[in-house]
Formats: sequence, structure tokens, C-alpha cells
Amino acid sequence: MKITVVGTGYVGLVTGTCLAETGNEVICVDIDADKVAKMRNGIVPIYEPHLDVLFERNIKANRLRFTTSLAEGLAHGDIIFLALPTPEDEDGSADLRYVLDVSEEIGKMIKEYKVIVDKSTVPVGTADKVVEVISRHAICDFDVVSNPEFLREGFAVDDFLKPERIIVGSSSERATSLMKKLYAPFVRSGNPVIIMDERSAELTKYAANAFLATKITFMNEIANYCEKVGADVDQVRVGLGTDSRIGKRFLFPGIGYGGSCFPKDVKALKKAGADLQYDFKILDSVLKINSTQKTILIPKIEAYFNSDLANKKIAIWGLAFKPETDDIREAPSIDIINALLKRGANLTVFDPEAMPNIQKLFGDKLTYANSLYETTEDADALVICTEWSIFRTPNYQKLKQLLKNRVIFDGRNLYNLEDMESEGFTYFSIGRKQIN
Repeated sequence: MKITVVGTGYVGLVTGTCLAETGNEVICVDIDADKVAKMRNGIVPIYEPHLDVLFERNIKANRLRFTTSLAEGLAHGDIIFLALPTPEDEDGSADLRYVLDVSEEIGKMIKEYKVIVDKSTVPVGTADKVVEVISRHAICDFDVVSNPEFLREGFAVDDFLKPERIIVGSSSERATSLMKKLYAPFVRSGNPVIIMDERSAELTKYAANAFLATKITFMNEIANYCEKVGADVDQVRVGLGTDSRIGKRFLFPGIGYGGSCFPKDVKALKKAGADLQYDFKILDSVLKINSTQKTILIPKIEAYFNSDLANKKIAIWGLAFKPETDDIREAPSIDIINALLKRGANLTVFDPEAMPNIQKLFGDKLTYANSLYETTEDADALVICTEWSIFRTPNYQKLKQLLKNRVIFDGRNLYNLEDMESEGFTYFSIGRKQIN
């Protein structure tokens, strides 16, 4: 099939590459000429495990091409995916200007039947707006489909190639038939393609992200309470996770969630409710708690240093909002860095992938190390913000030699309490007892 993907951000690039992998002819459109030139030369502009292999293979096979011309893309594709940004507006709502602007151009350009697919995360009713905008100019038939993505950063390629489910929101049998044909190679093991109306599909994406954000936040609340009463959140987590009604995923406590989806989508759903005089009280609590949770380690750090952090050298491991990505959007590390800088600390940071992005944000306010151990050299303390695998089994003897104080503030509960005690570290984590 001939496919066009408009927008080569995280979702668009993964979508285009994975669709090319199953033999489709894909053109990706982006207005950034420099980015398009790099992609044509085989340079992947984002970090996502396994994406580079598929990207290179499909470019060589001429199944994956890139252009700055929307007209070229529309002439090529029978199915047009809109993978455009929907950033948070000042009032918390999703800004649809990119989606609607491109939709208007589509209406002016298409000359034969197309399926326009909303792949971006968009509020309920967006498909209707896209139909309205395209209809102002279109001289041919078209259908608009809502097809939300459920891609986890760090696992996006696997999630696309082996989806748990595919949701298609459409009232058109013609469009539904084409979408089923497109996705048939991805659901051969029997996972469902769920057909529903457009508005239900749009809401399903928001509901899923809001529920997962709520689950994480609830577990963080339990972890904080564990510290008050002397319970161990790891044991509580295991007890909860074995209940099939609850499940074990998204129950790991820490310093809050971040990324491009959960924060923005929870705010957008809350604002959409408020616009209709519906108060999402749970989501209001989730937002407030997560904001506080991001800096839950700061009082512990201040207490350890008797509220004097001036010129203390603090090592930070992990900058991305989660492992296996270079994405720092809404990352808790940013809140912690800002809080520590405000208190006069000197920070040396390390992350396997996110260093360039954090450097764009903080510049020379931070020292950037080349390795995890270089970060800790002569440091007064170590703070862990992201659970990268390389942080899970460090050389404790080396750490003890490098750190000025054998103290670790772990925002992701990477280490066993008994190990920390036997190795002689002072160890602070989330929802567990302090090791002195």
C-alpha cells in the first residue's frame, strides 16, 4: 500500500518506518529541511532502540522516503497519517493548530479519495473538526479515521510491530476496510483490531494514559505513607501486583512520571472536562501529587547536609524521563536539577543518551561527565533519577573510593537495602527504610 506520514517526530517516524518494514511504500513529510536532509542520509533524529536498523534497511530498499513537500506526499499516499505535535496550550488544553492547518492544506490539494488518519493524541471531537476543515475545500470524497498510538518510548518498535491491540475509530466501511488491510500483518497472532466510533477512539487514548498516570501516582502515595508508618513499599507492591485485578505493571514507586504523553494528556483531559463543566477530581489530584513527587528527594538531601548545599558537589545519574530514550520532556531530573541549583549545589551529570538535550536546556550551569564513575569523582552525594540498566549493578568498591561521602539518594529504588547496608552506604530511597 502507498502510505504518507505527515510529521516525523517520535510517533511519525516510528509509524512510517514500521509500516515500510511490512512492504508498504512510505513517504514521510516534514517542514524541517535540515531534518529531512539528514534522514535521507540515513541519520535517525531520535534515539529509540532498534529503530536505526529498520530505518536504514527500508531506506536502502526505497520503501521509506522523505520530503518537505506536502503536495508530493498527498499525491503518493492512499492513506495519510497525521502525526503532528499537539503541544500543551497555556490553559492546559491540546493545541490543535498544526493538525488543523495541515488539514486545511489537505483539503485544498487532494483530488481523489484519501483516508486521513489522526495518529496524534487529540481531544474528543477532533476528527469532526478535521472533517469540517477539509470539507471547506475538498473536491473529492475522503474519510477521517481516529487511530491512536499506544507506543512506549524505549519499546516503540516492538509495540508497533507486535501491538496488544489496534483501535480504529471510523464510521466508514470503506476506510475501516483499508485500515484492517494495512494492519493485518501486525495482528497475525490474533490480537484484536477494535473498531469503534471516532470519539470513543479519541477518548480511549486519553483514558489509557490518565489511568496509568493515576496508577503510578497512587503507588507513589502509598510509598510516601510507607515511610511514615515503617512499612516497605517493595513488599506492598508485590502483594498488590499479584492481584489479577490490579496487575504488577506501573506499580514501581519513584520520583514521579514525565515524558511527552502522561503530563500533557492528563492536563488536556482535565481541561476538556472543565470546558463541559465536568470536574475530573482524580486527575486534579494526580497532577498535584506528581508535581510534588518530582522533588520528594530534596528534603532528604537538605536534611542530610543540614540545609547547607552551597558548593556541595552532587552527582546525578539519569536525565531522561525513563530509560531507553533521550527524551527529557517533563523529566523529574529537571525539577531536581533546578532545586539543587537554586540551593547553590554544583552538579555533575551523566545519562547514556539524554546529555545533548539536557545541555541545550542548562548549558554551562552543569558539568557533563563522560561516564557514570567520572560523575561521582569527589562528589558529596549521588542522586539517581532514571533507572538505566547500567546503573543497576555498579562497582560498589569503586563508588566508595570516588564519593567523598558514601551517600546515595535513589529516586528509582534500584538497590537492595541489605546490599546498601553491607556495603556501608547511607542510602535514601522511596517508601523504604533509610540505611545509615
